[in-house]
Amino acid sequence: MKSRSFTLTLFLRLLPVLALAAALPWLLAYWMDHGWWVVATSTVILLSLMWWALRRATAPIRSLLRALSGTTSSYRDGEYNFGVHWRGKDEFAQLVQAHAELGEVLREQRQSLVQRELLLDTMVQNTPVAMLLLTDGGDGIQRVAFSNIAARKLLHGGWKLEGQRMPDLLENMPTELRNAISRGGDSLFAVRDPEAFEGDEDDEQIYHLSRRNFHLNGRPHELLLLRLLTAELRRQEVQTWKKVIRVISHELNNSLAPIASLAHSGAELVRRNRTDRLENIFGTIEERARHLEGFIRGYARFAKLPQPQLQTVIWANFLHGLQQQIPFRMEPVPEDLSSRLDPAQFAQALLNLLKNAHEASDDNGAAGEGVEVRLARLPHWLRIEILDRGIGMNEAVLQNALMPFYSTKRNGTGLGLALTREIIEAHAGRISLQNRTEGGLCVTVLLPHD
Repeated sequence: MKSRSFTLTLFLRLLPVLALAAALPWLLAYWMDHGWWVVATSTVILLSLMWWALRRATAPIRSLLRALSGTTSSYRDGEYNFGVHWRGKDEFAQLVQAHAELGEVLREQRQSLVQRELLLDTMVQNTPVAMLLLTDGGDGIQRVAFSNIAARKLLHGGWKLEGQRMPDLLENMPTELRNAISRGGDSLFAVRDPEAFEGDEDDEQIYHLSRRNFHLNGRPHELLLLRLLTAELRRQEVQTWKKVIRVISHELNNSLAPIASLAHSGAELVRRNRTDRLENIFGTIEERARHLEGFIRGYARFAKLPQPQLQTVIWANFLHGLQQQIPFRMEPVPEDLSSRLDPAQFAQALLNLLKNAHEASDDNGAAGEGVEVRLARLPHWLRIEILDRGIGMNEAVLQNALMPFYSTKRNGTGLGLALTREIIEAHAGRISLQNRTEGGLCVTVLLPHD
């Protein structure tokens, strides 16, 4: 019915034109009998009438098409506060309705997008992390494309940073921050107030710089994130010191209490002239004193770990040397495989891991036979795996095993794996722990390798 209604409407609008077209041959035949000038004049008049009637009949349709074209351009410009109306219930009415529904969907999506952009901008502007987006200004010099409030306060006294040249900003930054940005990569650094007294650490602010590179609209961009960590690190420092004090107090009590008790017992035995048990008492005192000595030596070694003295180490020879100290299985290692590392420190790190692997395997009844070392070349990395046949670790232990002072052993100091991690990271490496599907633990060490 709607299609028929539109056809009927169009037919009625074009009826005068069709009538004139049908009468044209008869009129021409009549006018031919009255001379050529009558024919010419009448033809011009008749065609003009037909053109006027055709324009008048199609005027509403052309007006509608212009309106739809205008609304499409407005949609493109982000304007949605208008509407198009069409009388009738034909196909044009359906087109207008579909166009209106499209506009409503676009308007809702636009409003949702604006709200999300406003929310994101509010979060970015009010975050305590200083954010700086850099892009190439076309002359090979980085310029600031975006900055949040924290970045403006930290780097420019609260003034706008957009459009500023990065070299100009670097000149006015503290030396430590300027060096950290110039070095590239992520870093942790401290900025000291130049007016603070020498040795006053309360005026030292610690920052973490992270940077990410990406392409936006075909242009390279760099995002700098500066986070103030002073308060957080100081809270963690206090918690760490509390934990250290608890661990040291526990170990001291475990050793000093028996020593004091045995010394008192020994004095009583001497007073009674009963010296037959003194040898056992002195032996126990010596054992507890040596345990305490080793405990303190371990803490001192962890606190005073020197910078690694790098040398070229051939892995085949290095691992064969370790096998003389503690047994393990390994596949043949290529003779040309080498790395730059500190042999003494790295040997200590691997011995700690191998000792733990043997203890885990022994606890599981495998007598250390399942301890294995694997080496593999990766792009830019050398992977070292130490595998055992123990029972593995539960989730809580996996998350905390590499933390200082964390230990599941009754007499453990919690420094073995922490010291190993410190040594590996000092060599720009990484360490991770994973449970093996077939049982046991896999300790993975990654070292930079060209």
